[in-house]
Amino acid sequence: MKFSRSIIAASIALAALAGCSTNNDETPHTFTEARFATYNLSFDRASYEDLVAEMALKRNEQSTLIQRYNNNDASLTDAEKATAKKVIQIRNVAESIQRTRPNVFLLAEFNNDGKGEDMRALNGFHDNYLAHAQNGQKPISFNYKQNIATNTGKPSGYDLDYKFGNTNKGNDAWGFGNYHGQYAFAVFSQFKIDKNNIRTFQNFKWKDMPGETNLKIVKCDDPTKIPAGKSCGDNWYSDEAWQQFPLSSKNHADLPIIIPTPSGEQVIHFLVSHPTPPIWANAANHNVIRNHAEIEFWKDYIESDNYMYDDKGITGGLAAGSKFVIAGDLNADPIQGDGDLTAINDLQKSPLVNIHATIGSQTPTSKGGPECFDLEICTGDNKNTPYIDHITSKSGLRLDHVIPSENLTVTDSGVFWPASDEAGYHLVYDKELGNSKGVSSDHRLVWVDFDLTK
Repeated sequence: MKFSRSIIAASIALAALAGCSTNNDETPHTFTEARFATYNLSFDRASYEDLVAEMALKRNEQSTLIQRYNNNDASLTDAEKATAKKVIQIRNVAESIQRTRPNVFLLAEFNNDGKGEDMRALNGFHDNYLAHAQNGQKPISFNYKQNIATNTGKPSGYDLDYKFGNTNKGNDAWGFGNYHGQYAFAVFSQFKIDKNNIRTFQNFKWKDMPGETNLKIVKCDDPTKIPAGKSCGDNWYSDEAWQQFPLSSKNHADLPIIIPTPSGEQVIHFLVSHPTPPIWANAANHNVIRNHAEIEFWKDYIESDNYMYDDKGITGGLAAGSKFVIAGDLNADPIQGDGDLTAINDLQKSPLVNIHATIGSQTPTSKGGPECFDLEICTGDNKNTPYIDHITSKSGLRLDHVIPSENLTVTDSGVFWPASDEAGYHLVYDKELGNSKGVSSDHRLVWVDFDLTK
C-alpha cells in the first residue's frame, strides 16, 4: 500500500530507508534506498533578517512565546504575536519534514542573502527546529547544506515593467522579489554533496537559449497595459536589457549527491530550480514564456545539449547515462493552469525520465488533496482535474515535482497531504490558521523513494 493512500505505510517505508543502519538521520556505511523530495516552505518573509531572527530562537524561547500567545497574554506586543504565528508555522513545516524523513530535499522559498553565502537562517532552522522533536516526532539531521544564489530581487538596473521608473525590485529585478534573496532556495542532504562539481546557471542568458527571442507585445486588447511609446508587436524589453537578461528567475543548479551503496558510490545529480509562476503576466506574456523556458532548460540539460554554460564558464549539459532527479516547485501543472503546458509535459514524458513516477502508477498522490476540495477548503477553480489525487498545492494544481531519471528504480512515492482521518492533518489545516501559509505552507512536500541496488 502506498504512503500517499495510507499514512500507516510511512513506518514501513522508513524502516526500509534505514538501509544498513537503524537511524536514517546518520548516513550509514552503505545505503540501499534513498528518499528525494521537494518542499515549498513558504518562508517568504519581509526581509532576510526577519527569517534569521525567527530561526535563531532557541527551543525554550519558542515554547514560551507560543504559550503566551495561546494563553492570550495581554502583554504580548503585535510584533510578538506575529512572531509567535511564524514560529508555529516553522514548527509545523519542521514536523512535516520529520514525518516524511527525506534523505535529500529542496527547500523552496527559503530566503537568503541573495548570494547564498550567509548560512544563519539555514543553520537556525536545522539546529533550532529540525533537531528538536516536534509534536512527538523524531528529530532529523542533515550533515550537508547548500545555499543557492538567486536572481530574485537582484537589481537589474533597468525599468523592466515600465511602471514607476526603475525601482530595482519587484518586476524591475532580474527575478521578482522585493529584496535580493527573497524566494530563494536551498538543499539539505544526509549524503555528501560534491561541492567542487556543483553547477549553477544563475547568469546564463535567456537570449542564449535556442529559439528564445526578445518578448513581443501580444496582448493588444487593452491599450492601458502597453507602455507609452510602444505598440502591439514591439519588443517589450530594450535591446540592452535583453542582452543581459538571465533565463533563471532564481537559479538552476546541478548538485551531485554521492551515495554509498553496497556496490560502491553512486552519484545522483539533484537538478533543482523554482521557475517563475506563469501568472501576473504583462502584455508580452513574460511570466508564461519564462516559466516554459525555465522548465525546457532541464529537458535540454538531461538530453546533453551543448548550448548552456554555467557560472564557472563550463559548457554543455548532463553527461549521457547520468542518474538524476529533477525537483522543485516548477509552477506548472501538466493538465491545466495558466501556463504553457508543453514544457512540463515534454519533460514528464521524456524517454530519459522514469515515467512511472511522472505519469504512471507511481505518480505521487495523497488522500488529503481530493478531500480538500470535498470540504471546500481548497480553491475550487481546478476541481475538475482528472487526477485530483496528484495535486500538490491549495490552488488545486500539481505544481511541485520530483522527476527521476529512467535509470533509477522507483519503489514508492507520495504527496504529504494527510486527510482529516490521517495522522498529521493538523499540519495542513487548522480552523484558525487555515490551510495555507498560516498553518504550514500553501504547497505540500512531494517525495519519491529509490532502490539503489538495481
